Amino acid sequence: MGRKRKEISTEKKLRILYNLQLIDSKIDSIKSMRGELPKEVESLDIDIENLSKQLEKITAEISELEYNITKNKNAIVDANTLIAKYEDKLKNVRNNREYNSLVKEQEYQKLEIEFYEKKNTKLLEKIESKTELVPEIKEAINTKKNYLNIKKKELDSIISETIKDEELLLEESKKIENIIENELLESYKRIRKKVNNGLAVVSVENEAANGSFFIVPPQIQIEIKSREQIIKDEHSGRILIDEDLAKEETAKINSLIKKIEKKEVTAS
Repeated sequence: MGRKRKEISTEKKLRILYNLQLIDSKIDSIKSMRGELPKEVESLDIDIENLSKQLEKITAEISELEYNITKNKNAIVDANTLIAKYEDKLKNVRNNREYNSLVKEQEYQKLEIEFYEKKNTKLLEKIESKTELVPEIKEAINTKKNYLNIKKKELDSIISETIKDEELLLEESKKIENIIENELLESYKRIRKKVNNGLAVVSVENEAANGSFFIVPPQIQIEIKSREQIIKDEHSGRILIDEDLAKEETAKINSLIKKIEKKEVTAS
């Protein structure tokens, strides 16, 4: 059986939740420094992959067209061979019927040659139009690869400057998550996904939830300050805490973050 978590007060839960929020917000801030670079890199990778597939497809189509041209040329050779064969037979015909039959066979083979030559003309036109695309696609691939390398270097540079901080903060986030009851943690994560800025826990300042224009009713403000229950904002669904608690925990977490950053600098 799993060990039961020690029962903690609602106030302690609120403090722990806000600690988690502050840590997660700092991680969000670090990730935001990368801006659109991760998406740009991903998009360029996809573009290069699609262009490469397009190039492979065109190359395969050209090979198939060239194969068909070779087949048609072989058919023309065979037709010419038959025409020559029938020409020899014409020298030894014994009657008009046999003569007419051989002449018809020759005419048929000549039509076959004309047919295959026309097919090859059209196939060559297709090859030419597809071949013209090859250097354009290759140039596009090279351009995007060069741009991708630049963007990857930019991203790697930013990541190298912040990765240690992010890793240490993620460790702290996991530690805090492990002491929060599952139902409350899942609720916190659902709210974070729902709101644009990732703020699931906010303080009430100037009678309104931080980042909101809606006034929190006086009775609800009193209940929030009592710290005896988990109260959610009726408009956004975010968990509300009082301003004093927020200031106390912010000072504590800011001190922790400074230690983490100092630790990272010392290690480097």
